This record gives sequence, C-alpha cells and structure tokens, in this order.
Amino acid sequence: METVTLLLFAAALFCCVLFNFPILYALVFGYFLFCFYGLRKGKKPQELLRMSLTGIKTVKNILIVFLLIGMITALWRAAGTIPAIICDSFGLMLPSFFLVITFLLNCLVSFLTGTAFGSAATMGVITMAIGNAMGLDPAFLGGAILSGVYFGDRCSPMSTSALLVSELTKTNLFTNIRKMFFTSLVPFSITCILYIALGFTKNSEANSIGIKEIFETNFNLSILTLIPAILILVLSCFKIPVKITMSLSILSAVGIAFGVQGLEPSALFHLLVFGYHAQDPVLAKLIDGGGILSMVNVTAIVCLSSCYAGIFNGTGLLINLKEKIGRLGQKISPYGSLLCTSIGTSMIACNQTLSIMLTHQLCNEMISDHEEMAINLENTVVVLAPLIPWSIAGGVPLAAIGAPQISLLFAFYLYLIPLWNFFKITYKKRINK
Repeated sequence: METVTLLLFAAALFCCVLFNFPILYALVFGYFLFCFYGLRKGKKPQELLRMSLTGIKTVKNILIVFLLIGMITALWRAAGTIPAIICDSFGLMLPSFFLVITFLLNCLVSFLTGTAFGSAATMGVITMAIGNAMGLDPAFLGGAILSGVYFGDRCSPMSTSALLVSELTKTNLFTNIRKMFFTSLVPFSITCILYIALGFTKNSEANSIGIKEIFETNFNLSILTLIPAILILVLSCFKIPVKITMSLSILSAVGIAFGVQGLEPSALFHLLVFGYHAQDPVLAKLIDGGGILSMVNVTAIVCLSSCYAGIFNGTGLLINLKEKIGRLGQKISPYGSLLCTSIGTSMIACNQTLSIMLTHQLCNEMISDHEEMAINLENTVVVLAPLIPWSIAGGVPLAAIGAPQISLLFAFYLYLIPLWNFFKITYKKRINK
C-alpha cells in the first residue's frame, strides 16, 4: 500500500508539471492522499491533524523568516540597495570575463538576499539582458546564473533552505555555513575556471550604460543605500541570530527609503505587503518585486511539505524504504546513499523544500552526527533539486531570466559540489582501508 500511495503522489506531481498546473494542486492532493493512508492504517482524524501540526511546528521559525524576507526584498528595492549593488558592479563587466562575472554577481546578490528566485528576478534578469546584447550563448548565461543564485540559496544566513536544514538537524546555522564554504571551495574555484574558459569563446562588448542611467535617474545612489546589505554581512560575521540581523536591515532600509529616496510614510504598508512597483515601465521590468505576498506560494509549499513530514513519521509510511536506503549506505557509504536518495526525492517532489524534508526523513538514522548530516544535505539535495528539469527549483529561475532548459547542463557549480564531496569521501575511505 505504501508503494501505491507514493506512486499516486508522484503521478499527481508529474501531471502538474506536464500540464503546467501550479505545483500546489499536487501538494494538496498529496496531503489528502496521505491522510487517507493514515485512516486506512487505523489513525483517527484528530491524530492526523496533530501529526500535521507537529510537522508545521518544526518549521515555525522558517515561516517567520519568510515574512521578513518578503519585507526585506521590497525595502532593498525602495531604498536603492539593489540598484546601488548593480550600478557598482558594472565597472567589473569585462567582455571576455562576462560569464564568470555573471556567476559572481549572482552569487553576491543571492548571498545577500538568501533567495534563488529573487536573485534570478533581479541580478539574473539584468545579467541575462546584458549577455544577450553581447551575443553570448543563452545556455551558457543561464547556467552561470543558475549556479550563482543557488550559491546564496545554499549558504546565506537568510537562506530558507539553510534554515530548514539547521532546523531539521538541530544544528547551528552559522557553523553549517562555515563548513559549507570549506566543502565548496574546490567546486567554486573549478566553476570560475570553467566560466572563464567559456567566456573566451565569445569576445564582445557590454552596453550597460543605459541600465545604469535608469537606476541613477530614479534613485539617489550613495554609500548610504548599501547600509542594509552591509549590516547583513557584518552581523552575520558576528553570528547574530538571523531574525535580529534581518530586522535591523529592514529598519535601516526603512530609514533610507524615507530619508534618501523620499518614500511617503503612507506608502510603507503597501510596499511591505505588495512589494516594490516602479512607475517607470522600463525600471519596473528591471526591479519590480518583493513584498510579503511574494512569499505566499513558497509558504504554502513549506507548510504542506512539513505536514507530510509529520504524517510520514506518525504513520510509518517510509519505514520500508528507509531500511533499503540503510542497506545501500552500508555498500556505497552513507554519503553515497544519501546522494542517490536526494536524486530520487528531487525527481518525485518537484520542489526543493519537500526534497530536503523527504531526504532527511529517509536518511536521518543512517548518519548519527547531526552536523555531518546537515552538511551532507547541503552538498546533495539542496543543489541537486534545481537540476531536475521538471522541478520548480530550476524551472522558475530559468523562466524568470528567459533561458533555455539546456542551461541546466552548464550549471557547473551545482554538479561539482556533490561530485567533489563524493570523490573526497570515497578517497578517504580507500585510504583508511
């Protein structure tokens, strides 16, 4: 019965992807499907509801961070923080190195904002437009952008996936981030080299003056507008709790939006809820977005996914599968088994959040060290989920920047992290033998 239940859920996800329906439809169907499974196993409706609430409680801090992210992404636009970062970056746009610069700029913005989707919709769109004007291959650009936006999604202190992993594994977020940097150092360096090599296959000149003039005309750009971003970097270095860090950045952005950009106090509530919307249509295409409502869809996905986790635990739906994964871990190493599991969960779940929760639930008994488990999740499922062609984790950023699906082949950073760490663990195992 367990196999049939999971196959029905997988079929619902596949149909939503195939017919371009919102993934939430499949997740809602899955919730009722798993509740029905629980009823067949003798669980009462009250018990299933309690299991669902238990699952949601595990991610309550993440839901609060979603609220803060919605506000901060709107305020960074209104305060001129994102325009200032973009304008200051244009001096780096050397033609032959544009691909690696595209990767690095998207790394920077995603690290500061912690959101792959938001980074793709801002810096990703801009670098894609400039790269197209230079005549670069859209597939190369799409791969560099996808790699960059998931750099911060993986290791930013504001990243919801990093927060989710720390909550699930009961580990310290900043300890995880420090370890993530060490385990990604070689893949990051190789990625930069590969994009430099690809960049030299096309030599042209970027025309970024027009975009820079648009921002400078509509915003008062100065060092003050960078304060909200600087606060995130500085406070993160001192390991200040992420909710406090983000709140201070929000307060500083509010002050700058009022004092420097001339935002009307009466417009603040609308900005926080509905996001930033420029009157200039050209500017609007470049920078509109953010706001609490922009996080509704991802909040619903996380809530439903966490309900699944509670029901799976309470009904034992995944017990047989966990045993098989444990036996696989004894043969190829726990990391190798987790890597294979993460590929399977990413293919079935079609979104990063549910993939992370399923992988953790299936492998949490195989790796007893919580910090090791956290880093292994970050080095596998977090970066593999965007590589599944039918997953929204990669599909949404590529759609936002207008890149072809083949761009997935050039998202080198996302491949190299799991492969490098698998190689490293396998090599150490052989040396020990």
